[in-house]
Amino acid sequence: MSATETASPEADGEDGWEAVEDLPPSAKLVAKVLEYNDTLTQSQLADETMLPPRTVRYALSRLEEVGVVTSRFSFADARKRIYTLTIE
Repeated sequence: MSATETASPEADGEDGWEAVEDLPPSAKLVAKVLEYNDTLTQSQLADETMLPPRTVRYALSRLEEVGVVTSRFSFADARKRIYTLTIE
């Protein structure tokens, strides 16, 4: 796999939560919070998880790498991104 490709759970033969098992605890926590709160911004995730913003950014990037979180721009504030968990 090249550095520009992102791994997806289906490509590795894993379903969503199995892909999360090997991630750091902060990424697991962010995934669980997203499971209970349909969509959240990064600052909302930091408030909910009580993790530093930098840790939340890292966790989100790891979750996006394995394809279990998607992000889109907020319609209310284009400076913010909204994150959604793609697994059940």
